[in-house]
Amino acid sequence: MARPNPQYAFSLTLLTLVLSSTTTLTATHEQQNDNPITRFQRYLQINTAHPTPDYTSAISYLISQANSIGGILHKTLEFSPGKPLLLLTWPGSDSSLPSILLNSHLDSVPAEPSKWLHPPFSATRTSDGDIFARGAQDDKCIAMQYLEAIRNLRSNGFVPVRSVHISLVPDEEIGGFGGAAKFVDSEEFEKLNVGFALDEGQASPGDEFRVFYSDRIPWNLKIKAIGRPGHGSTLYDGSAMESLMKSVEIVSRFRESQFEVVKAGKALNSEVVSVNPVYLKAGVATQDGFVMNVQPSEAEAGFDLRLTPTTDPEEMKRKIATEWAPSVRNMSYETLECLDVCVFSRERNGSLFNTSDLRFYRTQYTSNTTVGKDTREEKMLCWQRMWEGNNELVSMKWGRERKSEV
Repeated sequence: MARPNPQYAFSLTLLTLVLSSTTTLTATHEQQNDNPITRFQRYLQINTAHPTPDYTSAISYLISQANSIGGILHKTLEFSPGKPLLLLTWPGSDSSLPSILLNSHLDSVPAEPSKWLHPPFSATRTSDGDIFARGAQDDKCIAMQYLEAIRNLRSNGFVPVRSVHISLVPDEEIGGFGGAAKFVDSEEFEKLNVGFALDEGQASPGDEFRVFYSDRIPWNLKIKAIGRPGHGSTLYDGSAMESLMKSVEIVSRFRESQFEVVKAGKALNSEVVSVNPVYLKAGVATQDGFVMNVQPSEAEAGFDLRLTPTTDPEEMKRKIATEWAPSVRNMSYETLECLDVCVFSRERNGSLFNTSDLRFYRTQYTSNTTVGKDTREEKMLCWQRMWEGNNELVSMKWGRERKSEV
C-alpha cells in the first residue's frame, strides 16, 4: 500500500486552513458591513423614483429585512395593477386592543443625475458621514427607522402589548390614489383596528424627534393667462406673458413675506404658507426650441402651494382670485386640493372612536369674457369611515359636482 506523500498532505492541510480562514474572514467582514447604515444604503440604492419606480425590488428587500429581524409577519397587497403595498405586522400580546400603524411610502420624486454631486441611487457616504441619495429623507429613512427600532426592541426581549403594523405604500408622491387611498377603504385596513397612526414629518437637524399632530394642506395651483397674440417686435398692453409675469411677481412677494418670518426665527417652515413655482409653459414651439418673434396667446405657471391648518381656505382663494389671477386681466386658475389620508383617535363617552378620512377636492375657476362672468366648477369626492370598537357607525362614499357663476 502506497504511503501518502508528506508534502501533498501538508499542502492539503494548508489549503484547508486557508479556505477555513477565508470563510471566517468573509463572514466577519459581512457582519461588520451589515449595520443600520449599510442596510439603509442598500434600500436607497433601489430606484423607486417616478415615473418608473421599482416597487418589486424595494418590497423584496424590506421583506428580507423583516425576516432577518424575526417575528414579523408580512403581506403584499395590490389594489391597483403594478402598485403593490407591503404590510408588516409585529403581533402584540393583546390582539383585542386597537393597534398602532406606522406608515412610510416606497416611492420618491424624480432625480436629475447630472445635477448631483454623486449618482442619486449610489447612496454614497462621504467622509463626514453624509449620504447622497434620492429618497434619503423623503422618506426611506422612516421605513428603516421603524425596522431598526423593532430590531433593537426584539433583541432586548421586548414584546408589545398592542400589535404594531407598518404600511409601506406606493405612489405617495403622485397623490396616493392607487395606494393609500384604496388601502384605507379596504377590508384589510378595517381588520387592523387602528387606534393610532404615525407618518412622516419634518427632518430634524438635531437628535430630537418632533411629532406633529397636524400638517399643511397641499394645493396644486395652476394660473393661466390669455392675451392677444402679436409680433415679437410690437409693444402693447395685455399680452399673455405680461399678465403672467405680473402674477408671478405678486406671488413671489407673498412667498418672500412668509419666508421672512421663518428667517427671522418667528416660525418654522411648517407654520407658514409656502408657495413655490414648479413650471412655466408658454411660447410657440418648434422642433429645436421656440419661435422667437411671436408673442403667445396663452401662458401658464404652476405652483406648489401649502396651507397651514389655521389658514382660511376661502380667504386664500379670494387672494388668488383677486390678486394672483384676476379675471380683469383675462386670467384663470385651477386648484387641486388633496387632504392626505389621516387616521386618528379620540375618546368619546369613554370609548375609543376612530376615523379614517380621505378627501380629494378640485376647484377650477375660469373667466368667461364673452358674457363678463366667471364660472366656478367644484368637484369633491370623499371617503369616510367611522367606527367605535368593532362596530361600524358610519360608512359612506359621496361625491359632489357644482358649477356656478361668481
